[in-house]
Amino acid sequence: MLDYQAPLRDMQFILEELAGLERIGELPGCEDASPDLVSAVLEEAGKFAAGVLAPLNPVGDQQGCRLEGERVVTPEGWQAAYDQFREAGWIGLALPPEHGGLGLPKQVSTPVWEMWFSANMAFAMLPQLNVGQTEALTIAASEAQKATWLDKIVSGEWAATMNLTEPQAGSDLAATRMRAEPEGDDAYRLFGQKIFISYGEHELTPNIVHLVLAQLPDAPPGVKGLSLFLVPKYLLDERGEPGQRNEIRCIAIEHKMGIHGSPTCTLSYGDDGGALGYLVGEPHQGLATMFVMMNEARFNVGIQGLALGERAYQAALAYAHERVQGRDIVSGEVGQPIIVHPDVKRMLVSMRARLMAMRGLLYSAAGWFDLARHHPEAEVADKYRRYVDLLMPVAKGWCTEVGNDLCDEAIQVFGGMGFVEETGVAQLFRDARVITIYEGTTGIQANDLLGRKILREDAATLRELIADIRETADRLESDAKLGDLAQPLHDQATLLDESADWLLAHKADTAVLYAGAVPLLHMLGIACGAWQMARLALAAEARRTTDDGDPDYLTGLSELARFYMATQAPQARAHGHTLRHAGAVLSRFSAREL
Repeated sequence: MLDYQAPLRDMQFILEELAGLERIGELPGCEDASPDLVSAVLEEAGKFAAGVLAPLNPVGDQQGCRLEGERVVTPEGWQAAYDQFREAGWIGLALPPEHGGLGLPKQVSTPVWEMWFSANMAFAMLPQLNVGQTEALTIAASEAQKATWLDKIVSGEWAATMNLTEPQAGSDLAATRMRAEPEGDDAYRLFGQKIFISYGEHELTPNIVHLVLAQLPDAPPGVKGLSLFLVPKYLLDERGEPGQRNEIRCIAIEHKMGIHGSPTCTLSYGDDGGALGYLVGEPHQGLATMFVMMNEARFNVGIQGLALGERAYQAALAYAHERVQGRDIVSGEVGQPIIVHPDVKRMLVSMRARLMAMRGLLYSAAGWFDLARHHPEAEVADKYRRYVDLLMPVAKGWCTEVGNDLCDEAIQVFGGMGFVEETGVAQLFRDARVITIYEGTTGIQANDLLGRKILREDAATLRELIADIRETADRLESDAKLGDLAQPLHDQATLLDESADWLLAHKADTAVLYAGAVPLLHMLGIACGAWQMARLALAAEARRTTDDGDPDYLTGLSELARFYMATQAPQARAHGHTLRHAGAVLSRFSAREL
């Protein structure tokens, strides 16, 4: 079984020095996020992750879930762990106080979710759905609906799901066939089938609240005709408690490559008289509301990439210190652990550098969420709202791709033992494979980045981001100890500028542009990673001038930034070349030639 310890020192350093925790704590509504409170929250979360969730991770993988009739049975230990999780109030950490949450900033909850996903991703997928559903209902639900449902969802007393996908409607939601027929008194009867519903059925909670996309009888065609409905597993009685079973049946669970502890269900609605549901928000506006939950989910999937990568790195590092193999090519000594081998060291340093780049980006982005929501100046809030929108595809797409790479590289460090299930590292690789797929594949994220985020506004927000990257490069130039990092970061900004110019110049050539969308996403992710690593080096050097911190740790952070610039940053140029040149060649291939 793989041990897990939350990387608290790295988490706190990035929160305080890169992500601007102090600034976030000064925002209206965020005043409770004092350094002492945040430190205590992270420490307690780390204990729960290591002591309760991590030991259950292999149990969930080995036992999986099973369907008995229409009843889904989760792995041993899941119920006790969920009860502890709920009673500790972890679900409501960053959710509204008026519904029982603690109301802490998203930036504080982000490292906590990293811990949950590192320790046991299959388990953590359940409470994460409550967070996303709360965001959606807070925005769109009626006051009566909020009063009825939100307290139970925020507390975790009732579980939550989102129902989008159907057998014929995967990413193409315009093909949705689920229908909703008016019942009277704002109620509707739903008929149809949904697939790939995480935790769509289980008995960990006394009720499950489904948010379901469906079409009303007068719906316009396509996604503009989708409405959103709240459909509970059990209808509520006169006391507001679960009563009669609603007409929702789990007819299958998927047999998956990974995340075996999380049941992925096929749900059938309304096989007889229809499943009773309630319209959330305005008719035909369901997709806009569901996108609130989807964006929350996409950001959290990006955190999953970081989290699984961290767990894989910890496993590979521990194994490299223990495994004795070969001869030290420098000293000639035998009987040394494999960490002395240059290539093993290269893999481990590369893993750590990419982890810190992702962590810097995701924690900073969490702070941008808070600034967009709470900053009293509209212009500042708007800037960070646009930064979140621009980089959401990168947070989801790039971080999950890198997370996959890190789990793959961990197996390489293990060698043949990594291919053996008993070591545990293979599970991480299997679990990670889906994160580039669900909540929108990397290609879908890249298309969103290109079309909706860059071309639609003629790269205006991207230019602002480039200016911020250049400002960091200018700071490096004026630092006597870090000046060597300035030019590599300027190169990243120049590459982004040149690529934006090229995209706008070829705006009419859709086939060529979208053929390079994924390379564009990787290029921007690598460049943002370089920006965060440069900021990391500046923060480490600034901390060194005080009497705070461990000098060796701070030196290591600066050297980690140099390693990223030397090994990862140059890859952005290759992606930029592919962006500009591959599409023209690709367009000459016909489907018949493939």
